[in-house]
Amino acid sequence: MHILIKNATIVNEGKILKRDVLIKDKFISKIDIDIKVDKSVKIIDATGKYLLPGLIDDQVHFREPGLTHKANIATESRAAVAGGITSFIEMPNTIPQATTQELLANKFEIAANTSYANYSFMFGGTNDNLEEILKTNPKNVAALKLFLGSSTGNMLVDDEEVLEKIFSSTNMVIALHCEDETTIKNNLATYKAKYGDDIPMEMHPIIRSAEACYISSSKAIKLAKKTGARIHVYHLSTAIETDLFTNKIPLKDKKITAEVCVHHLWFDDRDYKEKGAFIKWNPAVKSKKDKDTLLEALLDDRIDIIATDHAPHTLEEKNNVYTKAPSGGPLVQHALLALLEMHKEAKISLEKIVEKACHNPAILYRIENRGYIKEGFYADLVLVDLDKKQTVTKENILYKCGWSPFEGTTFSSTILTTFVNGNIIYDNGVFEDDVKGMRLLFDR
Repeated sequence: MHILIKNATIVNEGKILKRDVLIKDKFISKIDIDIKVDKSVKIIDATGKYLLPGLIDDQVHFREPGLTHKANIATESRAAVAGGITSFIEMPNTIPQATTQELLANKFEIAANTSYANYSFMFGGTNDNLEEILKTNPKNVAALKLFLGSSTGNMLVDDEEVLEKIFSSTNMVIALHCEDETTIKNNLATYKAKYGDDIPMEMHPIIRSAEACYISSSKAIKLAKKTGARIHVYHLSTAIETDLFTNKIPLKDKKITAEVCVHHLWFDDRDYKEKGAFIKWNPAVKSKKDKDTLLEALLDDRIDIIATDHAPHTLEEKNNVYTKAPSGGPLVQHALLALLEMHKEAKISLEKIVEKACHNPAILYRIENRGYIKEGFYADLVLVDLDKKQTVTKENILYKCGWSPFEGTTFSSTILTTFVNGNIIYDNGVFEDDVKGMRLLFDR
């Protein structure tokens, strides 16, 4: 299919320019002023609209296989493309966990048949699967994921000898969930003694504390420096952790990197009163100071990537007392809208959003030919209207779980059209159900 996007305001590589973009089959063929085409080419008039590279979300939990009552790859990738996310990297804590090459291959097969977006998966590390880790092909698999604090799925790696061996044995990116298990267990015991199971939800950031995060992330960084491992610390949630990372060298040369998730930039501990378990994440949403410092670190390049940590649970599961309500929430449909709202509030530029959510994941994981609006790259694109309001309601939520922490929020912007590999997959509420995304490949 050939498509010409006319008069778009393109945001790419730190610049905002008005250009036409010609798509031929899967790729961006030409970027220029006033491109001429014959009548066989579909023309989209993007006057007054902004064209961004499709977002690359490097941390999602789509729950398939084994937890498909909450979500599956089809439903959540559909929500993702409606939210302007054209590629995702999914986590291994499904049932069964993706901790063998055979189980990982099964997930790729499911995605090939059902995913609306481009996809890759992380291989899961445990205390006893080093042999399987070393079989992982870095050209075909995004990274290795280790949980240094237990979260959904209980894949905790708590053997320090094993951890050092993993860090020393692989050249792959090692993505880390960093929270100190002992600190959390002790805090939880204190609050259970006081409240029983019905602990007030606003105690979550005190139980899963800033100290728990810092102990774990600082220890991981120390070990990475000792072993030369290439680590990426997921979902920073505290001000104190931001000082562990540097902006003195380019991302492509960094061996220790970090990301922040949309919910840690949007919510803070004042929101627990209204939102309760709907903003219960691991690591926890913490103070306004933490939120503000995370944004500062993102803007000054100590933090490299914005992601979602999309992790849906059913309403029934969420409507439990503290100790039984699982952590995590759905975000892929509304993450870009939230970032665009922050832009409207003058907190972050469009260029910085694109750098952190599109370019930098492509650089960090060395994803082939994606993440930019460039001739010869895959046409993964999202067209947005910054002046068309949209309210999140139960009726327009696409997640299988049927709820969103943003329900009732009116955003100032709307995602109009999403292109995946040159195909219009989402257009003003209408989906192309017959075309599927592609497997991401890595230049390693």
